[in-house]
Amino acid sequence: MEIEVTDKAAEWFKKELELTDGEAVQFFVRYGGHGDFQTGFSLGVTKKDPEDPAVETTKDNIQFFIENKDIWYFDGKNFLVEFNEDREEIVYKHNN
Repeated sequence: MEIEVTDKAAEWFKKELELTDGEAVQFFVRYGGHGDFQTGFSLGVTKKDPEDPAVETTKDNIQFFIENKDIWYFDGKNFLVEFNEDREEIVYKHNN
């Protein structure tokens, strides 16, 4: 499994979370909400240093990661994070 964050998505996170070089963004599982990966769960995002990352990537000097405890949510599929310019929001996609 891999995480891919597009340039525009990384720019959006830097602005919205007020990130500076070297900081990290965690994608984590939340109970409830609406998510496209697993029924009954949704994806959360927070600015946080990793503790036990299962997968990670760095884009524009920001680390993006998923902890081992949350990796089940992605069902072994690659995780793509894009910015949708028409809707002006982040979009998450997954594939093999």
